[in-house]
Amino acid sequence: MTGVKFLLFSLLILMSGTSLIDTYAIAKIATPIDHLIIIYQENVSFDHYFGTYPNAVNPPGEPSFSQLPNTPSVNGLSGTLLTYNPNLVNPFRIPRSQTSTCDNDHEYSRLQEAYNGGIMDKFVQSNKQISKGCDPIITMGYFDGNTVTALWNYAQHYAMSDSFFGSIFGPSTPGHINLVSGQTHGVEPTNVEKLSHGSVINVIVNGTMISDPNPLYDDCFNPATKSYPLVSLAGTNVGDLLNRANVTWGWFQGGFKPTNWTANRTPICGSTHGSYENASLFDYLPHHEPFQFYKTTANPHHLAPTSVHMIGSNDQANHQYDLIDFWDAAELGNLPAVSFLKAAAFQDGHAGYSNPLDEQTFLVETINRLQNLPEWNHTAVIIAYDDSDGWYDHVMPPIVSQSDDPENDRLLGLGLCGKPAPDRYDDRCGYGPRLPFLVISPFAKINYVDHQIIDQASILRFIEDNWNLGQIGDQSFDSIAGPILNLFDFTSGHYAEKVLVDPFNGTVLW
Repeated sequence: MTGVKFLLFSLLILMSGTSLIDTYAIAKIATPIDHLIIIYQENVSFDHYFGTYPNAVNPPGEPSFSQLPNTPSVNGLSGTLLTYNPNLVNPFRIPRSQTSTCDNDHEYSRLQEAYNGGIMDKFVQSNKQISKGCDPIITMGYFDGNTVTALWNYAQHYAMSDSFFGSIFGPSTPGHINLVSGQTHGVEPTNVEKLSHGSVINVIVNGTMISDPNPLYDDCFNPATKSYPLVSLAGTNVGDLLNRANVTWGWFQGGFKPTNWTANRTPICGSTHGSYENASLFDYLPHHEPFQFYKTTANPHHLAPTSVHMIGSNDQANHQYDLIDFWDAAELGNLPAVSFLKAAAFQDGHAGYSNPLDEQTFLVETINRLQNLPEWNHTAVIIAYDDSDGWYDHVMPPIVSQSDDPENDRLLGLGLCGKPAPDRYDDRCGYGPRLPFLVISPFAKINYVDHQIIDQASILRFIEDNWNLGQIGDQSFDSIAGPILNLFDFTSGHYAEKVLVDPFNGTVLW
């Protein structure tokens, strides 16, 4: 760039209110997206939320949903899948009045059993670690546009995928780790078990995470998961890559901010909303905070940022924050380039202690607020999920990562999820279940459904590619992850308009 051009470019940037430092970072990105916000929710299969999209029942007394003209179809529940399903019961619609449901069995081995080599007929029988008093047939239940109304309306006005898969079978923590590193191997200690619903569950096997532990580098705990074993992860995560490239970022989670400290200054993350199993429901769940498993990116003592101006940059908080910090930074014009948002437990959508309506409130209030920021014109929001919770989905995922653990792999029979190459890490059978995935952005294609195969590591891959970070290596799924670029339109000049939604009923305000 010549001196004159640089001065003109600098003048334009200064007039826009963007700093030259920020602009230099922007100049190195691969797309017009200079702010990416990933809202990572809990435990929903694609069919559980979008199986009958875009057709809702619209009963009296529930929010009504009507599809826009030329709405594309999805690979959903239709025909015999609804009326003559291979499972013990047919899929059934859960009404809006019954959104609080039981939590299903979604452990690594049990989910493989449910998929039964692609026959997809063992979802009820494999639903064994369900809460006491719950009927295993609940796994076949689904919601439609009268309950998850906001998500259906976002799909109408922006882009979504019906081919987004968990990187592996299993529950929440592996799904979070695959988001930030694509690599669930490299855990210490290498073999760990836990007790769940009276049964012993393998958590770490052969150095690979297949269930939910707690992070070693976290002084806070949640009473509901205090018995989970403590583990750490070696290797590299996307936070390390962003730090090396001097790109601002942060993980922002509800309840991360301590409410008190013990006598020896151990933080207590005691904020609560509601109750679960007759006990207070704590907002913060440590096993949903992936960066706390890595020493390089952890904030064990939950230290606050030294100032709002330092949010997203290197200081004592080490990029790990409360959701409050995200909005403090946003309102000051200090929005990080990459932000991961994690709702407080009561709003994360997890069956058993959250529900779709509380989740909808969080999603809508967050997105409405983001759309009013001056940075919105170059922002993309991704709504994605960590695992399926064992909810029925009729699509068999492509198995791109084989595993033959004789005890824990069961997709094709005991000990079988294909045959891995001799040098491949075991216990990463995947892809796993199909999950919802939406892109909300001025650059999102409008009323568009993408069918290309992507997985949780595709989000990681987009961050790597957009900010020219390089890749994780060491058999990370980022090396094989499909691109999410087809959900965007960066060339036509047609931009998706802002869509403000009612947080209670999910209907479009304007």
